[in-house]
Amino acid sequence: MRLSKNHLKTLREAPSDAVLESHKLLVRANMIKQEAAGVYMFPKLGYRVVRKIEEIIRQEMDYVDCQEIKMPHVNPAELWQETGRWYAYGPELWRIKDRNGNDFILNPTCEEIFTDFVRKEWSSYKELPFSLYHIQTKWRDESRPRYGLLRTREFIMKDAYTFDDSPENLDIAYMRQYHAYEKIFTRMDLDYRIVEADNGPIGGSKSHEFSALSDWGESDILYCDDCGMAATVERAEFTDEKQAPEEPQAVEVVYTPGTKTIDDVCDYLKLDVKKSIKNLMFATYNEDLSLKEYVACFIRGDRSVNMIKLVNALNVAEHYIEFADESIMADQCGCVPGFTGPIGLKNCRIVVDTELVDTVNMCAGANKEDHHMTGVCYGRDYVGDTVVDIKELHEGDPCPHCGKPVKFRRGIEVGQVFKLGLKYSEGMNTTFKDENGEEHPYWMGCYGIGVTRTMQAIVEQHHDENGIIWPIATAPYHVIVTVINSKDETQLNLAYEIEKDLEMKGVEVMVDDRDERPGVKFKDADLIGIPIRITVGKLAGEGKVEYKLRRGGDMEVLTAEEAKAKAKALVDLEGDGRYFFSRLSEETINAH
Repeated sequence: MRLSKNHLKTLREAPSDAVLESHKLLVRANMIKQEAAGVYMFPKLGYRVVRKIEEIIRQEMDYVDCQEIKMPHVNPAELWQETGRWYAYGPELWRIKDRNGNDFILNPTCEEIFTDFVRKEWSSYKELPFSLYHIQTKWRDESRPRYGLLRTREFIMKDAYTFDDSPENLDIAYMRQYHAYEKIFTRMDLDYRIVEADNGPIGGSKSHEFSALSDWGESDILYCDDCGMAATVERAEFTDEKQAPEEPQAVEVVYTPGTKTIDDVCDYLKLDVKKSIKNLMFATYNEDLSLKEYVACFIRGDRSVNMIKLVNALNVAEHYIEFADESIMADQCGCVPGFTGPIGLKNCRIVVDTELVDTVNMCAGANKEDHHMTGVCYGRDYVGDTVVDIKELHEGDPCPHCGKPVKFRRGIEVGQVFKLGLKYSEGMNTTFKDENGEEHPYWMGCYGIGVTRTMQAIVEQHHDENGIIWPIATAPYHVIVTVINSKDETQLNLAYEIEKDLEMKGVEVMVDDRDERPGVKFKDADLIGIPIRITVGKLAGEGKVEYKLRRGGDMEVLTAEEAKAKAKALVDLEGDGRYFFSRLSEETINAH
């Protein structure tokens, strides 16, 4: 590819709305261009990276016998109404109507349409197991698109679905996909961590997130170096701290003027904050946005409520719950803003964190202005309608598995795998017949990779002050041949010869033969991040060039033949060579 015949409009300054360095560099390198909030186009170099990522995914999906198909982007609403997600998915679901008033959605994910396809096409146990995938544009109407490709309204995603006849065979399919994901992200040279994750609106019984480590990631990860525990904050378990034995005291109502916070009341009463009970009030809503119920949530005073754990315990979608106005619900529930406690509440669901069970002599609101209660004991004075772990694990808290302090990192979610179980097959009456002719629902798994998110995650981990540093496997081109003087026939001829010879050997080459100053060409080469740079200059008459790697190392003067051989060897090692190397771990898959 010769730049003199192609468009490249790089920018010296970063866009004013870009925060992440990866976002800035992708825009400056003319690899992405924003058309609207959360909507991007991909010029040539950016789209070549997208296709490289897609090809790595295809190779590994095909290797585990996952069949690629093409699904429509528009789905009829009745499929989503059949599973209940037409309402449960919330405002991110892009709903549209055709000219006849029929409801459709733009796919945010494809569980329904894949399940519908299977119930129409498959019916016998003899065809099991099988798996299907596609790579498709998806839409989610994000309220706050930001961070470039990390939170958009239109994006490219690979999603796959496995269908099995038993939970045991689902486990095998899940691990095959899990290991395929390890290969995919390793081949892309990502530094990632696999963590237990919440299933969210997808549903199911188990999930793992593949998170590319980044200080700017939106996934909060807690992990333990001692035992290997790793989970997102939403999913992380919490080990209850047991209270030292005490003799229960009588409940006493205490005057505590102006103490509306936990710290205020504990300072006033000279109490350890661990002896206090924190209250948060919520309102949940039905699908028509009418009030469903009020919820009073109680947790130890020094803890934080994990909202994902809470919505899972209440079996309500995140967009159908909000903090309640206690002054509005006071007459109905008996609460008092700033002084609400569990004793005497009415007409609301009481959710109690597991750590409060068996506690005695605690301090809680008295449901009376400027008053608290001491001596409050669980079981004797109040009980929960729902008792569940709703605590948020923080850095330094004890690991739920081994007790050592956990650590915190941020990451960019690039992939996630789910055990769906029977959720969609039962919900959509999708069955197969066994050898006796009896019908059974499929055991399903779901597996997603954010293609465009992964593109930016690679840049987030692979860049320096001068620009992007693409790994060879995902680079738009392997080699850039920079011609110092594009009017010098000797230099041009040698550059074109290198291009021709390398491309015949499967090495992708970009020739910068533009009529530009050398400094401009070098800056652009660094910015767009082509892994190998061969510079053709004043030594071209002697058949010599300069050879340098974008990721660092010294510049070398080599013959053109030596430079071509060296570039070819590196591409073989870090490009397609990684694909063949990844074939060697089939025994790892079979072991699971």
